[in-house]
Amino acid sequence: MTDDFRTGYVAIVGRPNVGKSTLVNALVGRKISIVTPRPQTTRHAILGVLTRANAQVLFVDTPGLHTRMRSLLNRAMNRAVEGALVGADVALLVVEAGVWKAADSYVLEHVVAAKIPVILAVNKVDLVRPKATLLPYLSACERRAAFTAIVPIAAASADNLDRLLDVVTNLLPVGPPLYPLDSATDRNMEFRVAEILREKLLIALRQEVPYGLAVEILALEQKPGVVLADAVIWADRDSHKGIVVGKGGATIKEVGTAARLELEKIFGLRFYLETHVKVKTNWADNARVLQQFGFESN
Repeated sequence: MTDDFRTGYVAIVGRPNVGKSTLVNALVGRKISIVTPRPQTTRHAILGVLTRANAQVLFVDTPGLHTRMRSLLNRAMNRAVEGALVGADVALLVVEAGVWKAADSYVLEHVVAAKIPVILAVNKVDLVRPKATLLPYLSACERRAAFTAIVPIAAASADNLDRLLDVVTNLLPVGPPLYPLDSATDRNMEFRVAEILREKLLIALRQEVPYGLAVEILALEQKPGVVLADAVIWADRDSHKGIVVGKGGATIKEVGTAARLELEKIFGLRFYLETHVKVKTNWADNARVLQQFGFESN
């Protein structure tokens, strides 16, 4: 390890659905955060660790920052973003190429207030049509704040991520690695099993249902070559429970199979998932329940 080895935290922030989790996974080179086409997929701050020859970059994936905090859950998600910025050495603000919304300005205000170097990652540049509009958009971005750098990227295809990594790494403080060199995340298997199951629910169910769902792992047992997991899917309405289960249990079976296959791919182990669906009305506004589900609710 060289004397100029760098280590530091990079908070990846932005409004919902700009591709933050896709970017973290692409940068780390492994699936750390779940990804769906739906906004508000990420609910927790999740650490992704990338160790390079000259640096250990600690990416903190965060929920989309909400301009309206309708529930205790929304407030907990916003606190996760604020906490990530407080502990970060660099902020990576992700926006969607060709689009700037009021919500982007709201996030920018929080990032600037953190008083740390800010890199603007302009994502989804591959989707911009016509291409000639990209340059004026980037010029407009330059006028919004004193960004340390503006880097156009396409996270889904990993385009220009090498340059982004170099820019980020050069801003980190000199210091030894904080995590083992083979680490990819600080999240345990229990958390990741719950998240993968929630990801498959988000993908399988119609739009109004998934936001009222939470997944809790009741038991997780590792045996030689196999992991046994017992999970509860909590719905906030009785009507949603039936939708999650599906006709003859078809939907929950489909979700469980998809989650099992994904987990086996990630961990290289066989998984046996047992799932139950229960109702906990209005759980997103219940401080005690949020703590039970791993959120800071104060």
